Formats: sequence, structure tokens, C-alpha cells
Amino acid sequence: MIRKKVIAGNWKMNKTATDGVTLAKDIAAEIGRETGVDVVLCPPFTALASVAHALEGQSIKLGAQNMHPEKNGAFTGEVSAEMLRTLYVTHVILGHSERRTYFAETDAFINKKVLSALANQLKPILCVGETLAEREAGATLAVVQRHVEGGLAGVTKEQITTVIIAYEPVWAIGTGKVATTEQAQEVHAYIRDLLTKLYGAALAQKVRILYGGSMKPANAPELLAQKDIDGGLIGGASLEARSFIELVKAADAAK
Repeated sequence: MIRKKVIAGNWKMNKTATDGVTLAKDIAAEIGRETGVDVVLCPPFTALASVAHALEGQSIKLGAQNMHPEKNGAFTGEVSAEMLRTLYVTHVILGHSERRTYFAETDAFINKKVLSALANQLKPILCVGETLAEREAGATLAVVQRHVEGGLAGVTKEQITTVIIAYEPVWAIGTGKVATTEQAQEVHAYIRDLLTKLYGAALAQKVRILYGGSMKPANAPELLAQKDIDGGLIGGASLEARSFIELVKAADAAK
């Protein structure tokens, strides 16, 4: 079946609200009416409201980079799903390797976020993937299985097609290293097999799986041509309008 490609830009801790509006408008000027690809911009929390306003009337969707699983309470510095919804956020990145590494987020905690996002009509972009040490130890598939099964615990058959999974080999994020096309496809296919075991073949074929390891305009066409790679979670290349637009165009061409 044909799955609609997704190109999501993770701006990480970059861009002020003013800078974010400029970037969003530059992107929207060229692909704001794009309907063949789901395009998602994920600014930092401080720029969400401004970027939401800048994207009014466009087909580009707004995503957040994180959220807390609780509805409200004494969680200083945190943001809830309900708060995100009031800013017209539709997607949220959960379990990014930087959250796992720097903030010690566990699969169990990430799973709470996934369930909370789904309960609040947000589409989770669940990140999974191995470190360089884990890959060199031959543990890639075991780590990915743990992340997928842990992150999706309690997600129902009715909910699973709302979830987007992003495979991010941690050793290829921001390093300039890229998994070979064969390495990337192998893990994406493995994730699809896991989903088949968990939810059945029909539903597994509907879930979008993104590649999140230094996708750039130069390598995007080859990666996006793979059977199980349904788009990209883009870091550095999403901070410059031209490179991000080229990635969206590559995804559109790969349909």
C-alpha cells in the first residue's frame, strides 16, 4: 500500500520566536500548499505560538519536541498535552535520543507520554534507535525491539496508525555519519515486522516509519526510495529553508 510520506523538522534548541517565524514563512512560501507529503515543523516551546500564527491557512502542521504525561501539576518547566493543543499543535516528538541520553528518560516514562499524547488527540513521533556502542556490540535489533515494544505498551489497534515511528541511529545524529541505505532499510523492515507481530500485517503496513539520522538533500532520494522508509525526522537540515524544502520535494518525488 502507499503510505503518505512525512518530513518533520526538529529544530531542537534553535531559533527564537522571531527567527522561527522567518524560517516558517520562508518554507511556507514555497511548499505551504503541499498536500502530497505531510510536512511538520517542530520549533522549541517558546516559538510554538508565533510559528502557529505564521502557518495559519497553510497545509504545514505544527509539532512540539516533547511533553509531560500528566495533565497538570507541580512539574516545573514542563508542558502538558492540553497546553500544546491550545497552540494548534498536532504532533509531538517523544523519546528522542537526546531526551533518553541527557535527561535519562526510560521506555516506561516515554510510554506514558505516548499514551497521554494519544488520549489528547496528538500524533506521537516515537523515536527509537541504538548508540554506536550498541551497534558495534551487535545489539541494534534488540535495542530497537525494546524501544518499540516499551514505547507502544498499551497502544491499541485503533490507535497504532496515529503513531509515527522514527528510527534514529544515535551515532548518525549530528555527526555527519549516515547509516547506509541498506542498514537503514534493514532496521525499518525489522520495525515493520515487529509491528506486524504486535498489530497484524494490515495495520503494520499503515504505520509510517521515518529515518532520523542526518538525512540531507544529497542522500534523501536513495533513502526515501526504500520500501519501508516513509520519510525523515530532520535535524540540522531543517534549520535552513532551502535544504528542508528540497527534502520535502524529494519525498514528494518518491511517492
